[in-house]
Amino acid sequence: MRRGRTTAHQGGPDEPDLTQGGTCLVRVVDHGDTDCAPVGTTPHQALELAGTGPDRMAFLLYPTAPATAVHELAEAWDLHPVLVEDLLHAGQRPKLERYGDVLFIVVRSAHYDDAREEVDFAEFHVLARPGAVAILCQDEVWFDGTPAQALVDPEDTAGDRAINALLDDELLTLGPEAVAYRLLDAIVDGYAPVLREVGIDRDQIERQVFSADPAVAERIYRLSQEVIDLQHATTWLVEVLRGLRGGFTKHEVAEELQTYLQDVADHLDRIGAQTAEYRESLTQILGVNSTLVAQRQNEDMKKISGWAAILFAPTLIAAVYGMNFQNMPELDWAFGYPMALLLMVGFSVVLYRVFKAKKWM
Repeated sequence: MRRGRTTAHQGGPDEPDLTQGGTCLVRVVDHGDTDCAPVGTTPHQALELAGTGPDRMAFLLYPTAPATAVHELAEAWDLHPVLVEDLLHAGQRPKLERYGDVLFIVVRSAHYDDAREEVDFAEFHVLARPGAVAILCQDEVWFDGTPAQALVDPEDTAGDRAINALLDDELLTLGPEAVAYRLLDAIVDGYAPVLREVGIDRDQIERQVFSADPAVAERIYRLSQEVIDLQHATTWLVEVLRGLRGGFTKHEVAEELQTYLQDVADHLDRIGAQTAEYRESLTQILGVNSTLVAQRQNEDMKKISGWAAILFAPTLIAAVYGMNFQNMPELDWAFGYPMALLLMVGFSVVLYRVFKAKKWM
């Protein structure tokens, strides 16, 4: 498991500060259609653009979340000081809070890195208020693993397509909260391919366990940690959706949005069940691996004990004859020495056959 970077990006002297409204960073949505706002549009100007029509809203995307951008947004939107503190600190669990007419959501996405065979997580802070919605990428990556800076790069078509995929929906005619719902839906859908890759890793681990691969224990622990992190992210996200549903009546949420969120919740329930199944499965695999390791160690101890007994027999005979007492059996016999060697070999062979019959060798 790895989280994205949480450092605040500050533009250099010759580098434009994209957090202040770079290309396609601010968009105006009018009846579901989106248009890029002028380069350099501030949060306050975005609100003014959204206010020029009854069905318009502003969409703001921050590829990074430096303190300067957060404070500018807080001043333009008159955000609560407690909310500002939350926006300035990453590493939070998924949660839902309301400050007056501002909806604040913390959510974590998951993306599987094939090269490292690890699950990466990214944290997003979502703000929705009448006429505007803002998304802050706390880890500088989009929910599909795309670097967040690519989303505001005019020369990167992949980033432009990513934003259009989020905003291109008739649901957006229902207002800013619909954008938050769309992001939640996209993040929940993104868990499914991650779990497929985790399932492949689990199957590979099962084969490793029965092939006596000594490195499998570490891989089990790493994958278990990733599954636990996934379970935590989805469990807290369930609470977020429950909180949104609990406010349907109070905040007069459109029935179409209610149905949409219920569909997201159903998908999340399936993801949560599958995650719990993987966690239980990995616990069982770890138990099987521990049992197999103990069995192999027991077999090794049997072999070591058997060879120790076999080597002890000639050592005992040699020790007796090495005492050099005056009166010893066969001391003056010409065949005494060969007889002692033959006795040692014979005793060792008998012990070997006995241990072999008991499958200790």
